[in-house]
Amino acid sequence: MIPTPHDCLARNEWICGAYLSTRRRILLDAVVQHVQLTAVSVLIGLVLAVPLAVLARRLPPASGPVLAVTTVLYTIPSLAMFSLLLPLYGLSASLVVAGLVLYSLTLLVRNILAGLRAVPEETRQAARGLGYGPVRLLLTVELPLALPAAMAGLRIATVSAVSLVTVGAIVGFGGLGNLIYAGMNSYFKAQVLTASVLCVVIAVAADLLLLGVQRLLTPWTRAARA
Repeated sequence: MIPTPHDCLARNEWICGAYLSTRRRILLDAVVQHVQLTAVSVLIGLVLAVPLAVLARRLPPASGPVLAVTTVLYTIPSLAMFSLLLPLYGLSASLVVAGLVLYSLTLLVRNILAGLRAVPEETRQAARGLGYGPVRLLLTVELPLALPAAMAGLRIATVSAVSLVTVGAIVGFGGLGNLIYAGMNSYFKAQVLTASVLCVVIAVAADLLLLGVQRLLTPWTRAARA
């Protein structure tokens, strides 16, 4: 008897090419949702983290509360975080994005602040001597020099968000996490393994992409290593 292409599905094998061919659209939709949730949450987190880090750098008394609050947010378990945000956002993608934004703040604020603090004071003084105001100093001197540390935080926050998106499956907006969760409930081996591997692929691809962006934006670091 000649085996059919779908035998691996019937046998519920971990590695099954038939699963990839028959669920291609489902996998694509899950990947797109996963990437969208990750990208939106990290971008919003970055927009919030930059002014918070600048505030903490310019006003030293504010650095303690800013770091303390963002650290406390990171210690809240993901299920508890989503439960706390549920009255505000309901069962929606915004709930997942809001939770991921709050988690990303710790990593982003700390690294951006570390980068700003690492800017040599003599560099700031030289820029002020050339007539640079606070805004111009920040945009053209401090933030560019803080980029290596900021990008390191962005890479960690992005990879962390890729992982945490899967928890959004509890509200139906978890990207590949939806497939993992459903596959674990039904013990669908191929679905669990495929979705898990795709999560790893997204995390590695995002990290490599951001690493490439970092090298493009900070050519002086390559020259220093050379």
